[in-house]
Amino acid sequence: MSLTYFLRRAAFAALALAALMTAAFFLVRLTGDPVNLYLPVDASDAAREAMRVRLGLDRSLLAQFFDWAWDMLSLNFGMSLWHHRPAMDVVLEALPNTLALGAIALALAFTAAIVVGSIAAVNAGSWIDRGINLLSQSAASVPDFWLGLMGVLLFAVTFRILPTSGFGGPVYWVLPVACLFARPFGTLVQIVRGSMIEALNATFVRTARAKGARDGRVTFVHALRNALLPAVTVTGDLAAQFAGGGGVVEVVFGFPGIGKLLIDGILKRDFAIVQASIFAVAVVIFFINILVDMLYASIDPRVRVE
Repeated sequence: MSLTYFLRRAAFAALALAALMTAAFFLVRLTGDPVNLYLPVDASDAAREAMRVRLGLDRSLLAQFFDWAWDMLSLNFGMSLWHHRPAMDVVLEALPNTLALGAIALALAFTAAIVVGSIAAVNAGSWIDRGINLLSQSAASVPDFWLGLMGVLLFAVTFRILPTSGFGGPVYWVLPVACLFARPFGTLVQIVRGSMIEALNATFVRTARAKGARDGRVTFVHALRNALLPAVTVTGDLAAQFAGGGGVVEVVFGFPGIGKLLIDGILKRDFAIVQASIFAVAVVIFFINILVDMLYASIDPRVRVE
């Protein structure tokens, strides 16, 4: 990957980020006045006005925007009304938890899908293929929140072998990872299976077999390498979704990730937290897209990013 390509992508990403953050600034203010949420109902008009002055909400929206845009250049999103700390500090504490959760779930889903999808393709049309199809389609269709609630009901409430929520040792990660694992696994199995069937029927595979190559080498070296390209593309899209946090999953399990932080920030009208969260997620998505391009180039030598 050339420096020119990276700089070109970075320039487009910066423009997209500026547009996104501008939209976020105005949209979060449509959620309502935070003064009405943080002050009691019977608070005096003087107390309300004093809080608006302290938060800078007494000025025109355009003046607020220009001040905010200037501060954002130094990554200063202001103080969190909820945490009473710089918003970016709070976001940077939650972001690693989300990235770790998403990376574990997606890595397991990708690895398992390659194996299961390849087995289905090799046995296309058999009862094994039909069973894998049923399993993968069910996994791809199940809603995250329902799976999370069923997991809590079964493993936390009924059998009491896993915690209902919270954050700590490995046991706290099992249910959130399982919930985030299901849909990517089901989707990727279908993609790997279809790509593998197409690759196994391709001319280069028939040529390799005619030259006496073993079935295992034909399947997992020649065919699989070509079948991985669509899976890598979809995995990149899924990773970008996970970068924003499995918001529903994190809320269900009380997992302190950026998805839960963003949802809580919206509900609490914490403008600084919402804007800092959106910014951090957008930057992560940019780097994920670059990584996917690099993986493409490494898997298929014909692909060059310049």
